[in-house]
Amino acid sequence: MLIGLDPLLTADLLHALAAMGHGDRIVLVDANYPGTRGQRLIRLPGADTPRVLQAILSVLPCDTFVDDPARIMQVVGDPTAVPDVVARMSAILVAAGWPAAVGVERHAFYAEAESAYAIVQTGERRFYGNVALTKGVIAPDVAMPGDNA
Repeated sequence: MLIGLDPLLTADLLHALAAMGHGDRIVLVDANYPGTRGQRLIRLPGADTPRVLQAILSVLPCDTFVDDPARIMQVVGDPTAVPDVVARMSAILVAAGWPAAVGVERHAFYAEAESAYAIVQTGERRFYGNVALTKGVIAPDVAMPGDNA
């Protein structure tokens, strides 16, 4: 047991997050997403995507060197629509200091997910509960717990 970590951050998920390099992507998807398309699949069947997003953002730095470090899948036929789950995820991103997610066409999102470091699939059965995150770096001048002053 570890202190201070969100309980949704399983050993497999923490390993993937720690092993990712700067610029690598991790994709959170709902139960409807074809998760086997990815290189590495981590299943969290008892959780919903916004809650998993909140847990991941508690430890994942944002990539500030790329445009749109957070990307969501656009609604097919209505790319400007903002489903409730997307609004919730965007609010979580902004609260964590990330920019709101930018929409990506469905098949372009699939292609990005297939090249991601990992896909985290939740048990939530919904439409458009998907978000891709690009990992950043922690600047040397940022104080971290455990740093010796």
